[in-house]
Amino acid sequence: MKREYAQYLLTKTIQDYNLIAEDFSRTRRFIWQDIKPLADFVFSRERVLDIGCGNGRLLQIFKDIDIDYTGVDASEKIIEQARRHYPNAKFQVSGALKLHLPTNYFDKVYSVAVLHHIPSKEFRLKFLQEARRVLKPGGLLILTVWNLWNWRGLKLISKHLFLKLLGKSKMDFKDVFVNWGKTCQRYIHIFSRGELEELVKEAGFKIKEAGVLRGKKRNKNFYLVAEK
Repeated sequence: MKREYAQYLLTKTIQDYNLIAEDFSRTRRFIWQDIKPLADFVFSRERVLDIGCGNGRLLQIFKDIDIDYTGVDASEKIIEQARRHYPNAKFQVSGALKLHLPTNYFDKVYSVAVLHHIPSKEFRLKFLQEARRVLKPGGLLILTVWNLWNWRGLKLISKHLFLKLLGKSKMDFKDVFVNWGKTCQRYIHIFSRGELEELVKEAGFKIKEAGVLRGKKRNKNFYLVAEK
């Protein structure tokens, strides 16, 4: 994917989330059950960064832990929702590729269902490198992405591959658009587990744990824990 088009998709994603912010927040009030065990990696008084925090609902898994939490999201409207739901938490509007945060500062960095919205390998690698920059040495990245290896995902891949073969798509292989009702089409990169793990290692991390999240959802999303 050309850099200019990747930048266009990045901007489009922010605009899309500004457009659907209220509806997104309304339908994402509570944390998914399969995410709750990811709180086990955090200890009291640690600094925790939530990249792509959305409406801040990840805070729910830390309700019994005294942490110094910061949530960042590129969507101004989404951050408005986060501040409304969690007025005592720290949130800031910031793109993930250039965080306005100090180096070697956070004990843990979380990013739940965000990386697959970042277009191009170049930008995804930059996302991970920036997460690594703000982590303390020995700090952990806890990351999840959608697992769309099902009939729905395969149909989307086939559709966009066909468009690419016809010269009607500027996106890379396994890049798709997923509808949010009739409001917008969200950009998604469909990761394989192997691809995700290789990218995280290329960004300089050491993978400590990787697998699929266990819960009631039909699609078991991928997760990994990696050390700086």
